[in-house]
Amino acid sequence: MCQLLGMNCNVPTDIIFSFTGFATRGGRTDHHSDGWGIAFFEGAGVRHFVDYQAAIDSPIADLIKRYPIKSRNVIAHIRKATQGQIALENCHPFVRELWGRYWVFAHNGDLKDFSPELNGAFRCVGSTDSELAFCYLLQELRRRFGDTPPALEALTEALRELTAQIARHGTFNMMLSDGTALFVHCSTSLHYIVRQYPFSTAKLSDEDMLVDFAEVTTPKDRVAVIVTSPLTTNETWTGFLPGELKVFVDGAPL
Repeated sequence: MCQLLGMNCNVPTDIIFSFTGFATRGGRTDHHSDGWGIAFFEGAGVRHFVDYQAAIDSPIADLIKRYPIKSRNVIAHIRKATQGQIALENCHPFVRELWGRYWVFAHNGDLKDFSPELNGAFRCVGSTDSELAFCYLLQELRRRFGDTPPALEALTEALRELTAQIARHGTFNMMLSDGTALFVHCSTSLHYIVRQYPFSTAKLSDEDMLVDFAEVTTPKDRVAVIVTSPLTTNETWTGFLPGELKVFVDGAPL
């Protein structure tokens, strides 16, 4: 199956270190070579990059490893296709508009007998179960709340119900963000770490790379990184429970 990477911060931060290790799993240290993508929120906009090439071979992925794009919410994905051909339209993350804001979504898993009717503005372009689940989530949120975005607590409760409903059809590890919060649901495997003062040195497990975060942060910075499997060998990562939905705001789980 695919793998997910997310970042939520209290200040705009680049994801070069984490993405470098993560992208290596897209064809070198793991077999997720059927495309990749990443989306960065910046103000009301989103920088969105996808490629059907393996991340380890993609010139666009090389750019992301070198270019320090700073964001408070990032979602990335490396694909091992289970449904849908290897094509650009099937590469995660997917982007749609709801309530005048962009929403970004990525999914790891495989949904069986999942064929909800899409009867609103959200339609699939590609042929994946993942994009179908994303469109269904947004459709149901609009059906519940109309044209007025709900408060975070009400939105979280709605997503908790909807993700549990979708997860009955199979594996549904997913990340969803509107740029203000990062919603993460776990079916099988997800882990997170919160880096904050006092910062220390981290070593990637998939690349020979070290970063001393004390040299590139301030004492007020806080960064949460969420990933399918831990990216570093010398840090303590916290595993999600199966069926758990967590919401990250300003670099910490609520």
